Amino acid sequence: MTHPAVDFLTGATLGTRVVVRIRLDDGYTDALGYLRACDAEHCTVETKRGEVVLPLAEVVAAKEVPPAPAPRPRRRVGDQAD
Repeated sequence: MTHPAVDFLTGATLGTRVVVRIRLDDGYTDALGYLRACDAEHCTVETKRGEVVLPLAEVVAAKEVPPAPAPRPRRRVGDQAD
């Protein structure tokens, strides 16, 4: 029997923005980014820090997430806040 999160990942369209939680020896960690590859054993998520390969056997949760918000414009010293 497979896990619903794994079923989601293996059926998701590549390029979908996802968050994936995996089990580690000392807890859990999340990968947030774009699904770039997925096979029967691993999925690859492109995060801000680069691509991470996650073993599907350690996935405990996964879901699609909305696009990242647009970056806010930087204010310079002396600019007035609205």
